[in-house]
Amino acid sequence: MNNSYLDETFEDSRSETVTSLQSDTGKRLDSFLSERLSLTRSAAAKLISDGNVTLFDKPVNKNYKLKGNESFGVVLPEPELCEAIPENIPLDIVYEDNDIIVVNKPQGMVVHPAAGNPNGTLVNALMYHCGDSLSGIGGVIRPGIVHRIDKDTGGLLVVAKNDAAHLALAEDIKEHKVARVYEAIVLGNFREDSGTVNAPIGRHPTDRKKMAVIRDPSMRAREAVTHWSVIRRFGQFTHICCELETGRTHQIRVHMASLGHSLLGDTVYGGGGTSFEAKHRAWINGQCLFARELRLTHPITKKQMTFEAPLPDNFKAVLAQLEKDC
Repeated sequence: MNNSYLDETFEDSRSETVTSLQSDTGKRLDSFLSERLSLTRSAAAKLISDGNVTLFDKPVNKNYKLKGNESFGVVLPEPELCEAIPENIPLDIVYEDNDIIVVNKPQGMVVHPAAGNPNGTLVNALMYHCGDSLSGIGGVIRPGIVHRIDKDTGGLLVVAKNDAAHLALAEDIKEHKVARVYEAIVLGNFREDSGTVNAPIGRHPTDRKKMAVIRDPSMRAREAVTHWSVIRRFGQFTHICCELETGRTHQIRVHMASLGHSLLGDTVYGGGGTSFEAKHRAWINGQCLFARELRLTHPITKKQMTFEAPLPDNFKAVLAQLEKDC
């Protein structure tokens, strides 16, 4: 089953540079990488087709013939774990029935196991709570997981408890029928009160563990649309609401950074290192972003449902301090 709709979080990976010799001239790229990285030919071809092999920071085709003395950037995904293990971890359950469960994920919790995070994840907790009542479409690593949010983003996720619910929710997300509303605190002040960022997102051309707005048609990118509006202005900071039309990896973080308004505390995309953050580090641990609201059609009953979660205490503390400083 293709899980391409699971696009809100990145897997851990490592990068390597592989340089061809003059004697490699004329070899196919997939054959060359297979030899140099001790991979099967099909595995090397998949790395290339997934856009994980670049030459001069641009993805290349698996049929590319080497010219010799070329340096290729290669991103090698870490192998996934064999199976997630149930763990007795408390869950903040907002809603549950026989088909879905809506949880309020705390900031700092990873959604599913991956290299570097084999346990303590939301999936481990869900498996303990639900037993065998999770959809199998996500496989042994992601049972029930229909969409994801970053480790350092807290808030609402809907999880499928059977395959029928999973397929229906995945289709609704693909068709932009599930509303996901976030609140964020960003650097700077917007001129307008609201707007839309419609800018494709793909892997950063030079830092393969980051994402970026990609406008070069020769590079791989996916449509990404974020609607935003100002809730409150605090001089050097702005409290905003963001609604996702799509759900790409790090979408809000990348789109806001592209506008020059990186999220407060986001060290990856330019929102870290402020004097405010340094002074109030007890409240800021990662980007100030929270998935506050979900609006969806129940996958089985077809009832329209809205779920909301209160802002976490640390987020409210930051807002209170900004209010005080104004």
